[in-house]
Amino acid sequence: MAEKKPFALRLDADLLKAVEKWAADEFRSTNGQLEWIISKALKDAGRLKNNKT
Repeated sequence: MAEKKPFALRLDADLLKAVEKWAADEFRSTNGQLEWIISKALKDAGRLKNNKT
């Protein structure tokens, strides 16, 4: 399992609410949903070298 590094993230309240709703709809935590969104965006852009996530 990859090492997890915590960091602070500031989001607009409406953006966070939308991510929380999306996460709940897919039975994920908000953090898990954000990781999935970022991972997918990196893969789609060809910027993720290893596909561990």
